[in-house]
Amino acid sequence: MAYNNGQTVTFNGPDGDEIRVRLEVNSKARRLILRLDERRREAVAIAPSRRQIKDAAAFAAERIDWISTRLQHLPEVVRFEENSLISYRGAPCRLTAEGSGRVPRMITGQPNTLCAPGDPETLHLRVTRYLKKQARADITRSVNRHAATLGVAYNGISVKDTRSRWGSCTADGKLSFSWRLIMAPSEVLDYVAAHECAH
Repeated sequence: MAYNNGQTVTFNGPDGDEIRVRLEVNSKARRLILRLDERRREAVAIAPSRRQIKDAAAFAAERIDWISTRLQHLPEVVRFEENSLISYRGAPCRLTAEGSGRVPRMITGQPNTLCAPGDPETLHLRVTRYLKKQARADITRSVNRHAATLGVAYNGISVKDTRSRWGSCTADGKLSFSWRLIMAPSEVLDYVAAHECAH
């Protein structure tokens, strides 16, 4: 069988389940690499060259038990759905698609309620957009405060969907943060902002 860069192949796992493996070529890789893409919930087999993409597929097939075990241990994907409870700035918050208006708004209570009016089918997208916007505002405010206190300058802030780290700083002063910090207590977000400013 011929394999292509970016192709997703399916293998049978030990329990008879189908396991997806995406094949990729990366010239910077020195050897065959197998990793998990948590967001897509699939394995990625990386070959150093196009000639070795078939080897990458075989490499993944040989390690299908390992892939299956790792995929089973991935945390469940959290979907923002009607009436679900999430953490917002460290406090419980209920989600609803009810209400009037076009802009999501927070209603204070026990628990707080985030009203994101519209179609319940698109609630996940509206809530994600709202949380990212709030994360950017909170992070920017915190970074500005800490940068002023430390007397340092930074070269831009980006808010991304990172899974492995809360924040990072490049050598040229670009700060990057996970938007999911908005779900943590405010002190945690503030600590991460201070830590990255101190680099």
